[in-house]
Amino acid sequence: MSEAQLKKYAELAVGAGVNLQKNQLLIIHSDIQNAAFARLIQTVAYDAGASNVFIDWTDEQSTKGFYLNAADTAIDHFPDWQAARFKEWDDAGAAYIHIISENLEVFKEVSTERINRFQKASRTKLRDYHAKIRSHEVRWCLLAVPSVEWATKVFPNLSKEEALRALWELILKGSRADGKDPIEDWESHNRAFESRKKILNESQFESLHFTNRYGTDLSVGLPKNHLYVGGGVIDKKGTPFFPNIPTEEIFTAPHKNKVNGKLVGTKPLIYGGSVIDEFHLIFKDGRITDYYAAKGQEVLQTLIETDEGSHYLGEIALVSNKSPLSQEDTLFFNTLFDENTSCHIGIGNASPSNIQNGIEQSEEELKASGLNTSLLLVNVTFGTEDMKVVGIKEGETEVLLMKDGDFQF
Repeated sequence: MSEAQLKKYAELAVGAGVNLQKNQLLIIHSDIQNAAFARLIQTVAYDAGASNVFIDWTDEQSTKGFYLNAADTAIDHFPDWQAARFKEWDDAGAAYIHIISENLEVFKEVSTERINRFQKASRTKLRDYHAKIRSHEVRWCLLAVPSVEWATKVFPNLSKEEALRALWELILKGSRADGKDPIEDWESHNRAFESRKKILNESQFESLHFTNRYGTDLSVGLPKNHLYVGGGVIDKKGTPFFPNIPTEEIFTAPHKNKVNGKLVGTKPLIYGGSVIDEFHLIFKDGRITDYYAAKGQEVLQTLIETDEGSHYLGEIALVSNKSPLSQEDTLFFNTLFDENTSCHIGIGNASPSNIQNGIEQSEEELKASGLNTSLLLVNVTFGTEDMKVVGIKEGETEVLLMKDGDFQF
């Protein structure tokens, strides 16, 4: 990719993703393999008036060594000084950009159980930080950079150079970062979100019913006064931002105890560096009561049994299969991209932004409204080209929302 194209992508992350303000602190989370792009974002952020840009480097090979060799006491412990960093950044009003890539092979020798234990320890210690993320108290943006390992997984028949270029092109296209003015394109993209969210929020459906020929037959009950979120969101100070680049979803929170039926996954789920594929979930009164995966059954079990809340849902998302990413008909082996190709659910924690005045409510009030709490939120894609979604109002009035995987409103 040319320097000009990459700079536009970086400017999108800074200007629209976190909407960085003058004299604001920016934290960039990046693996060292993405150093060149992280430094480009740093330059763009300083040009935009950042007070300071701190790059929080990680190294997946060092992380692999930790998982393989560290003592059990270290695996089960997330240091206080690590949590203290996030608190100091939050107190300083920082914005966060997370650069992700995918390497499915890097942790193949590592026990999934050890990965999950450390992730559980970190989520527990960083509970307050994640709560601020989910309530939009802080601004953040997640975006991707391709690696050779990821690119050759997506395009196995291409050379390394060709695969890397092909994946870069897909990422920029799917992220709407390949035009003359990506920020203007995202503003236009957001207007379509606003129109659909208005209709859904005014309708206040009691439940959504999802069906397709692959076996999904799922009823998702919704809390009273629920809100749909999608595209741009607004932080507590009234500043708009885009948490995910790309994003095609409109999502809300299910009622914890009102999900029933069967969900059949349609794309592999990547969790803790492992692949879960050819799987289904069974729900009864909101709880996952049964599940099966032809590949990754133990990993799926580990995910669902993380805590009590990981047996329930925190998110239900509507996504058209006519989006730029869907039209590519590509399996990305990456949740951020695959979830934006079709409808998905989120196992685990619900966002308080998905209910009226939820950000101001206590945890007890949110639970009383039917919102789930958990240490994690993991999205699972189940949409298809023949997906049908019906909204059901009080009195069992039905409204067709999606047909053949596309919006009907």
